[in-house]
Amino acid sequence: MKKTKLPGENISLKTKKSEDPLIMLWLNSQSNLMDSLRYLVENEIAVNGVRNLQAFVPMERSRLQGSSALQQGSEISSPLTGEEQLSAAIAEVSAAVTAPIPDPKASPVVEEEIDDDDIEAWS
Repeated sequence: MKKTKLPGENISLKTKKSEDPLIMLWLNSQSNLMDSLRYLVENEIAVNGVRNLQAFVPMERSRLQGSSALQQGSEISSPLTGEEQLSAAIAEVSAAVTAPIPDPKASPVVEEEIDDDDIEAWS
């Protein structure tokens, strides 16, 4: 029998090994994951009441379709809420991953001129 959850108790979530990259991007973009999930649950309850959502969730879902959704962009038939934010986040992550790491040794070293007064102060 399933244990009844009580306020203040922990719940555990686990992602699938084959989780859609957009889902992982969304999860990693949240500064407070539990509050974001709570917001989504509140919206679901406001629209549909308290129900076992699993009874309405199709077994096979292809709404996001991973990286193909990233590549198709505007070809997605039903746009995601905040799609512009997702696109910006994806571009930011992609740029960070592909950006070359600057080599500090490659930068010319600018030698500081030493003033005669400084030399006297060191003596």
